[in-house]
Amino acid sequence: MDDALSSLLHEVRPRGALFDQSVVTPPWSLRFLEKTPLALLSMLSGDAWVTSGEGPGPSGRGEAVPLCRGDVVIVVGPEPYTVADDPGTAPIAQVDESGRCTTPQGALILGELPMCRYEPGGGVEGEGEETVLLKGTYQVGGSVSQRVLGALPRIARIPAPPDGRPVLDMITRELGRDTPGRQVVLDRLLDLLLVSSLREWFERPEAEAPAWYRAHEDPVVGRALGLIHGDPARRWTVAGLAAEAGASRARFAQRFSDLVGQPPMTYLTEWRICWAADLLAKTDATVEAISRRVGYSNAYALSVAFKRTMGLRPSEHRALTRSTG
Repeated sequence: MDDALSSLLHEVRPRGALFDQSVVTPPWSLRFLEKTPLALLSMLSGDAWVTSGEGPGPSGRGEAVPLCRGDVVIVVGPEPYTVADDPGTAPIAQVDESGRCTTPQGALILGELPMCRYEPGGGVEGEGEETVLLKGTYQVGGSVSQRVLGALPRIARIPAPPDGRPVLDMITRELGRDTPGRQVVLDRLLDLLLVSSLREWFERPEAEAPAWYRAHEDPVVGRALGLIHGDPARRWTVAGLAAEAGASRARFAQRFSDLVGQPPMTYLTEWRICWAADLLAKTDATVEAISRRVGYSNAYALSVAFKRTMGLRPSEHRALTRSTG
């Protein structure tokens, strides 16, 4: 079964070094200006605060979120954010779009700062009283992924479970090794940490998980969603989905609308258009080929549905995403 959350993992791509590590001693504050759509932060040792915008406080510059050892914080959007020992600490270093570590005035940091050592892709060296920040940044985009990212706040904090995070322990061990296959293992562990953290977030009461996510737990509607995501090109009907889900047509249609917030065929159309939009942006396949792949009989049928949903024709969407990508 495929779904928006699973599809997100197919879209994420690490930028530069998979894991960046900062080993710091208080007072410290790191400003990140990388403009990546998605970042994941965790503390291997020590505690910190994550602040969006220019900073926290009554001026409305951003909310400070605690980041304790074992927590995971997911930061959504390209806007700058700061990680510090205290929300009031002024940045002593910043990381720009190219991954360079500089002073706040822009001077390149080639050696070690007295209170900060920024190590892209470095191994774990922090011990004892040192604070070790672990960070992964990702390039991710597209209409399907946006269904997940659009449901997240600017900063989502997932507290450490009482029994800890085994995947963080595995990451820590792997970062301390220098053996063949290390990068592949880290890639897989990063995928696991991201998706498990997202699932934990959406299951929290304050998350206000999107209806399509909550509906996956329903035995009838969840089955139908799995069928739609897994084979969107199939000529689905309400009756056909109801039969596959083991419910009467009327009961299924009502239950689907109640849980998902829209009728089955409307959801199916939106899912098809999301896939078509991503294929248009990321492949050179013809509109005709894409139309058949996502469940339309020809390019004209896709164009009509695409214009109705997205507000522009497939060719216009492709040109727009290529010019801004």
